[in-house]
Amino acid sequence: MTSFTRLAVFDVDGTLIDSQHNIVAAMTLAWQAHGLGAPKPEEVRRIIGLSLVEAVSRLLPEPDEELALRVAHSFKEAFQGLHLDPDMSEPLFPGAIEALAALEADGWLLGVATGKSKRGVDSMIERYGFHGRFVTTQTADDNPSKPHPGMLLRAMEESGIGAAETLMIGDTVYDMMMALQAGTHALGVVWGYHPPEELTSAGAHALAQDYFALPAQAGEMLRNRRCALV
Repeated sequence: MTSFTRLAVFDVDGTLIDSQHNIVAAMTLAWQAHGLGAPKPEEVRRIIGLSLVEAVSRLLPEPDEELALRVAHSFKEAFQGLHLDPDMSEPLFPGAIEALAALEADGWLLGVATGKSKRGVDSMIERYGFHGRFVTTQTADDNPSKPHPGMLLRAMEESGIGAAETLMIGDTVYDMMMALQAGTHALGVVWGYHPPEELTSAGAHALAQDYFALPAQAGEMLRNRRCALV
């Protein structure tokens, strides 16, 4: 019987799935609904990973809490509308399914920490057949926005795994900063929405080049960092 003694927590957008095109499209529709024109796609990609209202607030030209709430609501409607299109695509990054299986076989518990809503996470789990795969799912519905450490702290509490045996895997500086604040290990992925050099500057302890090498890298990373602390 496998003994689960480690926890790997994954971000979703930009880490597990490539959703940038739908997020940019929905944000553009939301802005247009409020006469704001269109946000720059590169600026939208910069805020992927934050909770929705926080993300919208950072995109607006001026602080406006009420407008941010209205635009966020319009974004939800637009995003849900895009998901009704049978041709809508949010593919898993290559090797993701194999990496999750390999980590589980090697004694890792799996979790999710994301700026998506619970509805969005449930939809992803349904779409890719991930039922029962994640022992903890932390979303924007019940936690402060990244980089606040709340998501990781709750994930560790629910799984019973301590910070020294927990690895946060993500593609943005918000993921890396959250990991450092929670006292966990931080593994950045280079295929997401923030450049590798920014992940390193934000505190990533290592960078994963692809999913196929990630399981072995994750184990080696914890062993090396554990030895360094002795």
